[in-house]
Order: sequence, then structure tokens, then C-alpha cells
Amino acid sequence: MDRLRVLLVEDDEGDAFLVRELLSEAEAPFDLAVATSMRAATSMMRGVHCVLLDLGLPDAEGIDGLRQLLAMAGSAAVCVLTGRSDEHLGVEAVAEGAQDYLVKGQVDGVLLTRALRYAVERKRADENARRLREVELRQAESARLERGLLPQPLMSTDALQVHTFYRSGRAMGLLGGDFFDVVQVGADKLHVIVGDVCGHGAEEAALGVELRVAWRALVLAGVPEEQVLGSLEQVLMTERRAREVFATVASVVLDIPANRATVRLAGHPTPVLLSGGRAEPVAAKPGIVLGVRPRPAPPTVLELPSDDWSLLMYTDGLIEGHTGNGVERLDVDGLCALLDEPAGPGVPLPALPAWLVGRAEQANGGPLADDVAMLLISRGGDR
Repeated sequence: MDRLRVLLVEDDEGDAFLVRELLSEAEAPFDLAVATSMRAATSMMRGVHCVLLDLGLPDAEGIDGLRQLLAMAGSAAVCVLTGRSDEHLGVEAVAEGAQDYLVKGQVDGVLLTRALRYAVERKRADENARRLREVELRQAESARLERGLLPQPLMSTDALQVHTFYRSGRAMGLLGGDFFDVVQVGADKLHVIVGDVCGHGAEEAALGVELRVAWRALVLAGVPEEQVLGSLEQVLMTERRAREVFATVASVVLDIPANRATVRLAGHPTPVLLSGGRAEPVAAKPGIVLGVRPRPAPPTVLELPSDDWSLLMYTDGLIEGHTGNGVERLDVDGLCALLDEPAGPGVPLPALPAWLVGRAEQANGGPLADDVAMLLISRGGDR
């Protein structure tokens, strides 16, 4: 049985001697230290498994003294050992957080040993339950944030199909700020965005939700295309927790009748065009990330080659994995190479994003560390 470190906070030398004798007679596997005041106990808490507390100390009295000790006890169990045989006081002490309430003169060595051991185990069980509850709350929070990051496309056209994909990096302890959205305005225009807030955690994910909702509101409000990302940057700079926080964005406005796309990049990886059996990165003009130095993202007009194409938009988590060749990353060229593999054209369009992640993970030699968000916009059934 493991030895436990017990701290007795007791100012009466006779009572302290009695506790030591009781534990010695029971051959209890405990190492006992004694503090004669609450102040002395403060410097002796390190490594202690259980504290035995008298409620009548020179610098701490009654339940207030118990509260002081509980505030600094950390993971140590606390048992009250007092001369006051008061049932109501005992109930109050346990309600405050003590693991047990023992009365001097009513416990022998065996009972004291058992009470201390049980108190430590109850404290451990309470701590495990608390940690489990915290994990459950974090998971529920993460699920709510992810739902906010990944909305249902708001579109009515039958001319285009949109396939979405999201893979959380939480297996590595991460929750990122990757987001996407799709909004159709009128019969002719489909607005699409994929973005990524730098960093990982609930704050970054919440900011990603704010940016996505703000983008949708700007588009639905009829803000001119060239002003949307600038307005989105204002939201970012107002809502971010620190000046170092930035976001990358890829924005596309599709003119459905004209079969034309206007692409704007703000520090984000370029989309990939699939057409005629080939995958090629869009030659879009690069722009600076949002939140560093406000500057309009330059537009690139893309004349789509036919009525049979697909446009893949994604976050950098897809292309930052390794390829098995030292520190070399997959990057955009490697992504196009995956799409051009002989097996690629045989993958149905709805399943293509998940297939790409599987191939990227094979090349990486394991799961991708970051979140991955993808949008695949298609016209026609082939590519």
C-alpha cells in the first residue's frame, strides 16, 4: 500500500501526540507532519495527500478556518478532527467541502486510518468526476462552435452543386477557427468563402463564427463585392483578443449565367480548378492576410472553361502535412498531384474531399495536425 503524507493542523501538543500514537499503534502507512497554525500549514501543503484540521486554531476558527484551508488544499483531501461533538457543524463542514468530520476521543487508530484512506479516495473520485465534467463541457462547447463554423449552404440554384467537408484537429487537442459559407444572391450570383483564424482554441473558433456570420450578413445586405472583405477585416480587428490575431480568407463570387468566377485571396491558399481531367491551381493575385495591414484583396477574374468543372477551396490544414520526404510539405502542387493520380478521376465528387484527406494523411504518415475545411463547387457531373 502506498504511503500517504498527512498534515495535522493542530495547536494542542497533547492532541497532536495522541494522533501520532493512534496512527503508530494501527501501523498506518502514513507520514505525519504537524502545523500549529493556519499560517504554518500554508508552507507545508506541498505533496500532502490529506489534511487533518482542528477547528480551534489561534489564527483560524470554525467554518471560516475550514474555508481558508480548502482554498489552499488543492488536490489534498481535508478531514475535520475536532473536540466539538456537533452534528450540525459536521454537516456544515462536509457541505463546505470536507471529506469527513471526526470527533476527538471517538476514534481509535483503526477508524482514523480508515477515515483518512477513504477521504483520500473520495477526493480522488471527486477530482476525476470534476475533470470528466470539464471535458464534457469543453466537448459540448466545441460542438456548438463547430456548428457555427459550418453552416448549411444558402442556395437555390440547380446549376451548381456544393459539397462540404470538415475534419477537426481535436484528436491532437486542437479546435481551430476554420470556417466556410455559401450564399446565393438573386438568380445569378453565388458567393463562397473559406477562412481560417490563426491559432487554436475556443476563442479562435468563436472569432471564426463571428467572421462567418458577419460575412453572410454583408453579402445578404448587398454590400458591393469589393467592399466585403474590407468590412470583414474591420470586424476581425474589433473582435480579436490581441493585435497578433489575423485571418486568411479565400473568397469567390460565381456569375452563374456567364460561367465566370471572381477570386479574392487574403493570405489564403489558392483554389484548385478541376477541368478536362486536370487539376491546376488558380492563377489568382495574392493579397495580404486580414488584420495586419488593411488593404483591399485584389480581384482575379477566372473564365471557367466549360460547363463541366469543379473548384476546390480549402484551408491550409490540408496541405501542411509532410510528404514523407524529410520536412517537405504537400503544398498546393502536391495537392494537384494527388488529384491527378489515376485513382482520382474515379472518385465521385461528393466523396472527393474525404478521399483527398485520406491520401494526404497517407503521405503524412498519420493524421493531419490541423483542422481541415473544404468546399467543392461543381458544374456538371464530371471534371
